[in-house]
Amino acid sequence: MSVTVEKRVDGPGNTDHVEEAWELKERIREREGVLKQRRRFFVDAYRRATSYLLFLDDDLIGFASVRRDGYILFLAVGPEVRGEGYGRRLVAEVADDHRTVSCHARTTNQEALDFYQHVGFEIKRRIDNYYEDRGDAYYLKLGPDERLRDKLSEILGR
Repeated sequence: MSVTVEKRVDGPGNTDHVEEAWELKERIREREGVLKQRRRFFVDAYRRATSYLLFLDDDLIGFASVRRDGYILFLAVGPEVRGEGYGRRLVAEVADDHRTVSCHARTTNQEALDFYQHVGFEIKRRIDNYYEDRGDAYYLKLGPDERLRDKLSEILGR
C-alpha cells in the first residue's frame, strides 16, 4: 500500500495552517512536555516564518517553521508517525532553501537531540536558562556544506 504525503508551504504572512500546526504542537506538548510556547508567541513567529507542512489524508502530520536565516523555530512530527522519515524530510526541505540551518533544543529532550544529531546537526554550545521556564538549551547547526548536500540528495531522493 502506497502512502501519499502532500507538502504544503505557508510563506511569511500566510497563516492558512497555523491552527492545525498549533493543535499538533499542543498534542505533543501535552504528551511529552516539550514545545512549550505561548499561543500568541507561536502564532506571531509562525506568521513571520516560512512553514513547511506535511499532510497525510488532509491531516497535518508534521511541520517546520523557519526564519529567513535558516533557523528552525519549530519542528514537530506527530508521535504516531515518528521514525518514518518525516522529520528528516522536513529538515531536508529547510536545507534545500537555506545556506545554513540551525536550531535550539532543550538539554533534557534526548529524543530531539538524538534526532538532530542523526540527521547531521552538531551541538555548538550550551546556553543556560535559555527558555522562559529557565530550562537550558543546546544550539545546534547542520554540519558542513558537503555533508549537507549529500544528505539532502539522499533524503529527497535526488
